[in-house]
Amino acid sequence: MNRSDRTSRRRRRILGAAATAALLVALVPGTASGQEAEPDPRIGLGAGWLDAQSAISNLELLAHRDKPAGFVNPANPGDFGFVASDLAFGGTHAFVGNYNGFNVYDISQPANPTLVTSVVCPGGQGDVSVHGNLLFMSVEETRGRLDCGTNPAAGTRFQGVRVFDISDVANPVQVAAVQTCRGSHTHTLVTDPDDSANVYVYVSGTAGVRPASTMAGCNNTPASGDNPARWRIDVIKVPVAAPEQAAVVNNPRLFADPATGAVDGLQNTPPAPTHPSGGSWSPSPVTDACHDITAYPALGLAAGACEGNGILIDISDPANPVRIDEVSDPNFAYWHSATISNDGSKVVFTDEWGGGTGPRCRTTDQPQWGANAIFDIVDRKLKFASYYKLPVPQTLQENCVAHNGSLIPVPGRDILVQAWYQGGISLMDFTDSAHPREIGYFDRGPISASTSVLGGFWSAYWYNGQIYGSEIARGFDVLGLKPSKHLTAAEIAAAREVQMPEFNAQHQTQVSWAPSFAVARARFDQLARTCTTTVTNRHHGPLTVSGVTCLSGATVNGPVTVRPGASLLAIDSSISGPVSAANAEAVHLYESTVRGPVSITGTRGSAAVVKSEIHGPAVLTGTRTGAVEPIVADSTVRGPLACTGNSPAPINLGAANEVSGPASGQCASLD
Repeated sequence: MNRSDRTSRRRRRILGAAATAALLVALVPGTASGQEAEPDPRIGLGAGWLDAQSAISNLELLAHRDKPAGFVNPANPGDFGFVASDLAFGGTHAFVGNYNGFNVYDISQPANPTLVTSVVCPGGQGDVSVHGNLLFMSVEETRGRLDCGTNPAAGTRFQGVRVFDISDVANPVQVAAVQTCRGSHTHTLVTDPDDSANVYVYVSGTAGVRPASTMAGCNNTPASGDNPARWRIDVIKVPVAAPEQAAVVNNPRLFADPATGAVDGLQNTPPAPTHPSGGSWSPSPVTDACHDITAYPALGLAAGACEGNGILIDISDPANPVRIDEVSDPNFAYWHSATISNDGSKVVFTDEWGGGTGPRCRTTDQPQWGANAIFDIVDRKLKFASYYKLPVPQTLQENCVAHNGSLIPVPGRDILVQAWYQGGISLMDFTDSAHPREIGYFDRGPISASTSVLGGFWSAYWYNGQIYGSEIARGFDVLGLKPSKHLTAAEIAAAREVQMPEFNAQHQTQVSWAPSFAVARARFDQLARTCTTTVTNRHHGPLTVSGVTCLSGATVNGPVTVRPGASLLAIDSSISGPVSAANAEAVHLYESTVRGPVSITGTRGSAAVVKSEIHGPAVLTGTRTGAVEPIVADSTVRGPLACTGNSPAPINLGAANEVSGPASGQCASLD
C-alpha cells in the first residue's frame, strides 16, 4: 500500500467518523425542559389540486408527474372513473393502475420518470401485478368489456382478471381474460417455488354476484344453498409459456367452519350494533370475501385481510390454500390489506374504516380506528401486539385511513412505507411490534379547502432504492430517503443495495443482504442507538465495558475490557492499551486506533474491525455469530493476525488489510 492510498484511507476514516459522531451525539438525551414541541407542519397545509402546500420529513420529493390525458377529469379530479390505483414494477418500469386502464413509466432515472405508454381499458379497480412478460389487471365494475371498449352499453361484459403480454412494454397486448362471479377487486400473484412453469392468481372479489346471464354458474344463494358464489376466493392457474390457457382451477372456502363445514364460518354480523365511534359500520365487517391477500411463497404463508377477519393461510400448495388461523377486532370496520415482515415473525393488517372515501383521521378519531393492527406470528398463530395510526389529524375535506404500503429492506429492522390517502405517506418502524413509531412522512394539503374531493395516495411502495406513490387525483410521485437520527446513511445504502427484477406488494419476496460495508455499518449504527454509556472525550485509566458502551471521538488512556454479554462500539477513537473481549455480544472498531493487542473471543452477536489501526497482534477466535460474518477489512495490523474456530469465517469485503506479521488460519487470505 503506497502513501497516497494510506492518505486516502485516513480521509475516508475522518469522514466516516464525523458521520457516526453526529449519530451518537443525536442519541444523547437532550435537556429540553420548558420547551414546547413544534406544531406538526402537516397541520394547516394550503389546499389545491396541483398546487397544494406540502410538508415533508426525512424524505425528499424527487419527481412528480401529473396524470396523463385520458386518465383524469379536470372538471372533477376525484372522478371515480379515472382513479389512479395500485402499482407494480418490472425491470426499469412502473405500472400504474387506473380505473380507466393503466400507464407505464420508465423509471431508469427515478428523478426523471417518463411516460412510455397508456392503455385505455375501463373497468375499475385496475389493480396490477407483473410476472416476467405478463401483466395482470383486476376488473370489478359492470362497465368492463372483454375487448377493453369504452362504451359500457355494448360488447361482451367482463369482470375478472385480464392478462397482458408486456414483452413489448410500449405495446401491451391482452392475451387472456378470466371471468369470475364477483369480478376482481384485487388479486394476488402466487408463485410455486417448485414449479416455475405456472403462476397462480388469487382473486378477491367483493362486488355483488353477477347474474348467470353474464357468466354461467354464478348465483347469489345463501351460505346454506348450493355452491354459493360468495364465501370463497378464486384461484387462477396461468401457464407462463401459454397465458392464453389461464383458467380458474379452484374456489377455496377459506372461511368455512372446520367442525360443521358451513362456508360462512367466520364473522357474519358486526361485533356491535354500531362502530365504536358511535356511527354506523362503514363498511360492515362481515366476512364473505377477502379484500386483499398477501402471499409469501418462500415461507409457504399468506395473510388475508378479509372484511371482518384477518386470517393466516398455508399456501405450500398454491392451488389449494388452507386457513390456519383467524382473528377479529371490535375496532376494525374492514380488514383491508396485509404486510408480512421479512422474517415472517409479524404481520401488519390495515383497517379501511370508511371505505377510503371518508375523513377518518380527525382529531376525534381514536388511534385504534382506521389504523394498522400489528400481530406477532407465533407458531403460525396470530398474537396481537399493537395499533399504529397516522399521528397527525387531517381535515374534514381529506379522505384518510390506513391503506397500501410495503417494506423498506433495511437489514435488521422492520420499516413500512404506507399510503394514507389524503393523510399522505408515513414511514412506520415496527421492529418493536409493541411500540411502532413514525420516522418520516410526506403530505399535501387537501384538494379542496371547502368540500371533500377524493384524492391522496392509494399506494406507496419501495422499489430498488426509491419510494413510488400512486396519487389518486394528482398522479405519480417519486421520493427518496434522507439520513436522519431514525435512519442513517448506511441503513439507506444497505436498503438500496437490494435490487429486485420485479415487485408486487401482494407477492412478498424474501430479502437477503450480501455482505457489504453499508450492511456492516448499518449494523453498527443500529447498535449505536442502544448505547447505555457514551464516551466522547478523554477517559483516564482502564475501561471496563458493560451494557453497550460507545466511544465516539474518544481517547482512552488504558486497557479496555469487554465483559461477557456486553458490547463495545468504537468510532474515530484512540485506545492506549490492549482491547480484550471474551464472550461479548458485539465488538466493533471503526476508524479507530488501538495501541496494543486486540483479542476477541467467543462473540455471539457481531464483530468488526474496519478501517482501523492495531499496534500489536490481533486475534479473533471462537465467535458464533450466525448469519453475520465477522469482518476484518481495510485495516492495518502491526503484528500477526490470527483467526481460528469462527463460525462463520471472517471476511474482508474485498478490502485487503495491511498486516505486518503473518495472517494465519481463517484470516490467511484477508491481507
